[in-house]
Amino acid sequence: MQLLGKLIIKSKERIIQFLNNENTGRISSIDKEGFPQIIPMNFVFLNNAVYMHSHIKGEKIENIKRNSKVGFEVDKNLEFLPSYFSDPEDASLADTLYISVVIKGEAILVEDKEEKVLALNGLMEKYQPEGQYKPMRKDMDVLDATAVIKIMPKEMKGKYKIGQNMSKDEKIELAQKIKNRNSQTSRDTLEIMGFSIESDKLVMKEDVEW
Repeated sequence: MQLLGKLIIKSKERIIQFLNNENTGRISSIDKEGFPQIIPMNFVFLNNAVYMHSHIKGEKIENIKRNSKVGFEVDKNLEFLPSYFSDPEDASLADTLYISVVIKGEAILVEDKEEKVLALNGLMEKYQPEGQYKPMRKDMDVLDATAVIKIMPKEMKGKYKIGQNMSKDEKIELAQKIKNRNSQTSRDTLEIMGFSIESDKLVMKEDVEW
């Protein structure tokens, strides 16, 4: 329980910031046979709700009409930690640094055209920040051919693992191993952990607290 507490993202602002920075979320709804259906989706977090756009017909739409209770998940796999970081022979010690957010909530199909426009323009601003498009308006016919799904969170929890459960010396040692392994994600991971590389040397900037 003590370790689990250290993995919890305590700041709601951090959770929202993470959601706004990630491109793919996964919505889980319940199909007519009672099985969960999980689908990756583009999304935007606005006014304390998750919005997605969809075709007006499809299994997830029917699932939501039948049962509005859904799950939504976003994660970022930061860095795989090889087992040999801890022991050259024990493969069970392999680990991963990550950030994740899980939402339980109620989903509705938005009918109000002003809210639809808000959501669709929010999606465009997130995924096409360079502009070069005409913003949606509530008098556009395309709104009738586009479904907007809104998830209102009942519970929103975040977890992260970036070495915050380690002592300062242990965290520095791990960061040095990540630097030496030099994976494609190592520099971004070190930045999130609170390190930078200056003149090929590892520099600890701050002890990151989420």
